Amino acid sequence: MTPDEIAERMTGQLGEATGGVLEAYLPSPMVQNHAAFIELLDDGSLACLWFGGTLEGKSDISIYGSTLAPGADRWSASVRLSDDPDRSEQNPVLTRNAAGQWQLVHTAQPSGNQDECLLRARDINLRQGALVAGEPRLLDLPLGTFVRGRFVRRTDGAWMMPVFRCISKPGQRWNGSHDTAGVAISHDDGVTWSLSEVPGSIGSVHLTIVPLDGDRMVAFYRRRQSDFVHRSESLDGGVTWSAPKPTDVPNNNSSINVVRLADDRLAMVCNPVSGATSTDRRVSLYDEIEEGDDRPDASGGCAPIWGVPRAPLTLCISTDDGISFPLRKIIDDSPGTCLSNNSLDGRNKELSYPYLLEGPDGAIHVAYTYFRRAIKYVRLPKGWIDGESN
Repeated sequence: MTPDEIAERMTGQLGEATGGVLEAYLPSPMVQNHAAFIELLDDGSLACLWFGGTLEGKSDISIYGSTLAPGADRWSASVRLSDDPDRSEQNPVLTRNAAGQWQLVHTAQPSGNQDECLLRARDINLRQGALVAGEPRLLDLPLGTFVRGRFVRRTDGAWMMPVFRCISKPGQRWNGSHDTAGVAISHDDGVTWSLSEVPGSIGSVHLTIVPLDGDRMVAFYRRRQSDFVHRSESLDGGVTWSAPKPTDVPNNNSSINVVRLADDRLAMVCNPVSGATSTDRRVSLYDEIEEGDDRPDASGGCAPIWGVPRAPLTLCISTDDGISFPLRKIIDDSPGTCLSNNSLDGRNKELSYPYLLEGPDGAIHVAYTYFRRAIKYVRLPKGWIDGESN
């Protein structure tokens, strides 16, 4: 589809694809929409949040959200939930504190300088089917701390915010070569935070934590090196973590998401391709907005690979706690071309940055970036991954 054809479909209306799958393109007034996050609210509504504007890194990028009420056949009109005119506000995460209050946490960076980003939080409420945001507050974490994964409670009750550190060097421009993973810890329900680093995690980002049984937890990582999804373990309820090691799922230096299903299997949604399977390359994530910045790229660290295609979008299933994911099924496919972030010239064909959850009825809900023009939602009926759905 062309960007204009995609825009015509951005009504939020649910429609049936094949095999009982429902799909919708979420409403948005912005030409670029990216980095979806999906969550189930208290009344059974689905909430989807993302960032929108003209181009990632531009100061007109803000957080937007839409909801799908129980039984509804259309997603609501989107609402703007953040409003910093000087920073690009990205990577929304919705979580709920101990008092039951929903919180939006997101990044805010100047231009493409992820090493200078702030983390902000604000209360979120649902009023007459629309999301309403409160005033922002700054989280006391170092500049360059990024969020993407769901919050998890440690077994000792502390709140864990999975983060990754965008690190550069003085006088050099951030390029991802020194990024590491960590867990931000709060013992006072988000009033104050401390940071714990994941050992041996250079290049391992977008930490996603999945609790297992007892004190066991596993975590999964996107890789700047564009090789494989990596995995680490905690055997003490999230207090300490092992160094990340590769799984059998390729990674293209793009976001992944993993959840534990009701049947105890782990489900990962991702693009299972890597730098070894494609020669597509771009200089950096923000090469389209770096004109006038004459700093050299950060040296040393790992060697990030940007531009590997972001497709197909695939659901992968593990029965061994995420060591391997042998069952894989394509949700959506395209050329996946992502050598430009532009949403209007038709060059971008990525299906990326997915998020998923399992509903009470066993259906799997997925939201993801469609050609950088729209956020697409799909509902996979129970049994779809195993070929059991109608």
